[in-house]
This record gives sequence, C-alpha cells and structure tokens, in this order.
Amino acid sequence: MKNKKIVVALGRNAFSESFPKQQERVKTAAKAIADLVAEKYDVIITHSNGPQVGMIQTAMTEYSRLDPNRTVAPMSICGAMSQGYIGFDLQNAIRTELLSRGIYKPVSTIITQVRVDPFDRAFNAPSKIIGRLMTKEEAENERKKGNYVEYEEDQDGYRRIIASPKPIDIYEIDAIKALVDAHQLVIAAGGGGIPVLEQRTGLKGASAVIEKDYTAAKLADMLDASALLILTSSDYMTIEKDGQETTLGNLTTAQAEQLIADGYFDPVTSLPKIDASLSFVLAGQGRRAIITHLSKAKEGIRGKVGTIIQ
Repeated sequence: MKNKKIVVALGRNAFSESFPKQQERVKTAAKAIADLVAEKYDVIITHSNGPQVGMIQTAMTEYSRLDPNRTVAPMSICGAMSQGYIGFDLQNAIRTELLSRGIYKPVSTIITQVRVDPFDRAFNAPSKIIGRLMTKEEAENERKKGNYVEYEEDQDGYRRIIASPKPIDIYEIDAIKALVDAHQLVIAAGGGGIPVLEQRTGLKGASAVIEKDYTAAKLADMLDASALLILTSSDYMTIEKDGQETTLGNLTTAQAEQLIADGYFDPVTSLPKIDASLSFVLAGQGRRAIITHLSKAKEGIRGKVGTIIQ
C-alpha cells in the first residue's frame, strides 16, 4: 500500500496570543487538516509555540514575584504547558471540523520530549528571544541565575535570549507510531518538543527552545512519512536575487543546497524551513517537502502551489 503519512508543521499564523482569537484561528488550521484527512492521508501535526511559550513564561515569572514562595517555572515546564494548551485548542477544532464532514477519527495530543546535545554549539550562541522586556535590575538577576540577557536599544529594555539546539531523538516516538499505525490523528512535538538532556536513566529539561521545523523534519523522518508540509503565511518562499524578488516553486535537492550555500535565506526565519525540508527529503527515498500557506494545504499536497523540494 502506498505510504500516505504526512507530517504537517503549523506556523504561528495558525495561533494567537489572545485566547479567544486563537480559538478562532485554529478553525482555519482544522479545515486544512480535515482536507488532508479527506484525501486519505494519515496526518501527524506539529506546531509553533513562539508567542505562547513566552506568554506562559512571563505569567509564571510574574506569579513568582507576587508570591515569594513560588519558584519561576523552567523553560521545559513552560514548553510542556504550551503543548497542552495549544493541543487542547487544536484537538477540539479538528474534532469539530471532522465531525461536521461526517468523519470520525480520534485526535490525541502527545506531550513530547526531544533529546538535545548538551554540547550543541547553540548553547554558546543563544538566539531565541523569550519573555517580556526587563529592567536593568531584573536583567542582572537573570544573569546571576546564569541566563543570557541582551539590551535592546530600540526598546530601551533587556530581553532574555535562550539557545535553539538541534533535535537528536524523540522519546515518545513509539507511542506516536502506534497511534499513526491505528490511523488516528496525532498532535506531537509541539513547539519543537520539550528539549531534554539525558542523565543516566533520567531526563532533565534544558533551558532552550528547539526550532519546530527541524523537529518536524526529524519526526517525519522517524515515521518514514512520504511528505513534510510546512504551513506558513505565504504561498511560496521568496528570495532577493539580482535586486528582484524571486518566487521559489519546484526545487531539486541540488538547487536547494546551492541556494543555502549562496546565503539567500535569513538564518532566523526562512533558513530553518528550507534546511529542515532538505534534510528530510535527502534522508529517504520518494520523499517531498512542501512549504506553502496555511489555507493552501490541499493544493500544496497536490503539487499545485508552494515551494516544493523533491
């Protein structure tokens, strides 16, 4: 039987920092997912948690200031909270959309831990902003705790910056596989997964946020999916070439590699999408990666729109 497993990575445009707005926005994501289910794909969903994990971290930090008996929540716990919160909204929206189409399919969220390397170079060069603006006194307190803080001149305040290491392994992969093999819909590795370090038989949360596109590619590879679908706010990826904006349609792996080598992609925004897509396609046979707009999922998987690497 033809492999019809697809990993869908939802970008931040599927969500919101406002609770009511997020419940509305996930309805668009639910329609995109339901379209894929109607096409007889086994769908595994992963998602961004950029604004949400920062919102949770800020809230927990403020709570600890109000009550000295409460400790500040580590990033790993904030990541776990964001997986549960976003998963809850997605589960309900997708279930409702499927039932409205006469489709019954269980939808589950797996709280997912992702192994990272303690010697990953990202820990020496933090790149992800987290939480609210801080005063100089607050920033000094963060530095005393061993956290990295930078001053933002245009904001006249300080921001905490954390590492973004690469994913090595996904601990809940067997549970995810079991659900996918039973043709259930799975939400997993939200926000890139909870970054953890192995300590003998235990796992310790790392102060980091994993780039969700790399985890999506890792998840798709470990499941031997036929496709990786990264849903964003644009129909196509674009680059600036010879002073003009160039739209990227179908790309071979060699073309994608050359564009990366030539430095056409922003290291924070566009590079992870292309690089993760390329790594997934190169790791197996007959694979493809599609990067397109959230509302164009069905057209993207049919090859009618999007930046497609194969």
